[in-house]
Amino acid sequence: MATQVTKAKTKTKTTTNAQRGSSFLQIAIALQTLTIFLQAVSAGLLLTSSYGEALHSVGARVMYGASMLYVLAAVLAWKPGGGSPRPVWHASGFLVLASVQVVLGIAHVPSVHLPLGVLMFGLSVLALARCQGPIRSRGGEGR
Repeated sequence: MATQVTKAKTKTKTTTNAQRGSSFLQIAIALQTLTIFLQAVSAGLLLTSSYGEALHSVGARVMYGASMLYVLAAVLAWKPGGGSPRPVWHASGFLVLASVQVVLGIAHVPSVHLPLGVLMFGLSVLALARCQGPIRSRGGEGR
């Protein structure tokens, strides 16, 4: 009896940790997606205003920080929560893409920098959609 109670508490605690890790992961991906979108906006300002360059430069640092936060969240969702290691690989790959993006931006190579930014935004939206899980249909719709 005592063993069953202990197992039930352990299972509940593991489930709660996994849910917390998953929530943190969702927040990190959403933040990353938002910062990449804001980078696109600041890139437009870069072409049209005097403060666009400073805004895009600061945004690059924030986006890179958001990518590092994504890696941290993926590790925390995987290790203590017992989740899949796949998000860790996705987050690490994204950090590599962000690093390449920063190097290309500093080197002023817009022919690769811009398409890579679009790719990163698309991948980030895809990761956010995957993290949200399948869309559930509500009962009573479609009558």
